[in-house]
Amino acid sequence: MKRLKTFFPRTHQAMDNPRWILPLAIFSTLSLLLLFLTTLTSLASLFSLLPPSLYPAVFVQPNLQPLRTTSLLPPPPRLAYLVSGSAGDGPMLKRTLLALYHPSNRYVVHLEADSPLQERLDLESFVKNNTLFGKFGNVAMIKKANIVTYRGPTMVANTLHAAAVLLRAGGEWDWFINLSAKDYPLVTQDDLLHTFSNLPRDLNFIDHTSDLGWNENHRAKPVIVDPGLYMAKKADILRTTQRRSMPTAFKLFAGSAWMALSRPFIDFCIGGWDNLPRTVLMYYANFISSPEGYFHTVICNAEEFRNTTVNSDLHFISWDNPPKQHPRYLTVDDMAKMVDSNAPFARKFHMDDPVLDKIDSELLFRGKDMVVPGGWCIGSRENGTDPCSAVGDLTVIRPTAGAKRLENLISSLLSSEKFRPRQCK
Repeated sequence: MKRLKTFFPRTHQAMDNPRWILPLAIFSTLSLLLLFLTTLTSLASLFSLLPPSLYPAVFVQPNLQPLRTTSLLPPPPRLAYLVSGSAGDGPMLKRTLLALYHPSNRYVVHLEADSPLQERLDLESFVKNNTLFGKFGNVAMIKKANIVTYRGPTMVANTLHAAAVLLRAGGEWDWFINLSAKDYPLVTQDDLLHTFSNLPRDLNFIDHTSDLGWNENHRAKPVIVDPGLYMAKKADILRTTQRRSMPTAFKLFAGSAWMALSRPFIDFCIGGWDNLPRTVLMYYANFISSPEGYFHTVICNAEEFRNTTVNSDLHFISWDNPPKQHPRYLTVDDMAKMVDSNAPFARKFHMDDPVLDKIDSELLFRGKDMVVPGGWCIGSRENGTDPCSAVGDLTVIRPTAGAKRLENLISSLLSSEKFRPRQCK
């Protein structure tokens, strides 16, 4: 206690003496300067350890773009594809798969059970022996193929099967997209991933309406049987004389069979924690053209998903006037319309039609028998070399002009005039 008492008087005397202020100020200034220099040195060491993609923006001239920027966007999304075909579609399945490929995505390929054995073996060998597919292990072929009846529920069952395979295989993916061998992309995967990076990942792109019109009498009320459910050979649907009334437990919706569905909705359809997906699936087992109604009816009757729909199938499709049962096959004459539609996909195409080569060269920049190059491809292009033979950072996205077209489409679909007013009603 004595020491503390003798200390305080001395402290007060020092405070009363102004001569201590100047040395203290000089000492404080020198300390702050030393701390500042030390911090700069530490930061310089830190940046030397960072990859170039994380460097701060550096401007050479005020009017130039930054050489490197730090992205604040979430990581790019990942897509899961079902690409399916029937007998004779093997070569086109290969081409479509190469045009859709990205190492971060996942793919299930299905060639119908009625396809010749050699065609199936040839496609299986293509998937197994492709260097990129083997390196990333993200392409699977359904070896125990399904019978798929046109306009029958077996097409819905095949889609659900592929979705279940993708879920069981694990891995992160955000949207499930179903395509056929007669579909073809109009934008690169980098264009798609770049545009979808800015979207809420619970959106579902599905063309739908509750205004059934003629479908009510011609599709909803008739009762059919799909032979693919119980026969080993493919056959057309069987019509019965029995008719049924419209359901009252849920409301029917119809639309396009092509869609991009969110991971949460696919979980809902496969996991079925609510009984709705199973109930609707059993109802559509006897429904004509059930692929054009099943997912639409489920999503629009599920409270947690009905407000997530974007009313579009993301396709350019050309119909005759008046429309026939099937859309027109697209040719070079339709090229301008396809581009102007801003759609990421188009259908239908004949195998090896010249318009596919034109799409490859002008929109996808894809060489023959190669995948579409993206930001992950760091190889040389000299003398026709495949730039994707050397693989870089898979998160690097290099969009083309297709991204701008797709952005225009998405902006229109999500506008106040189209988004909410065109949802499930």
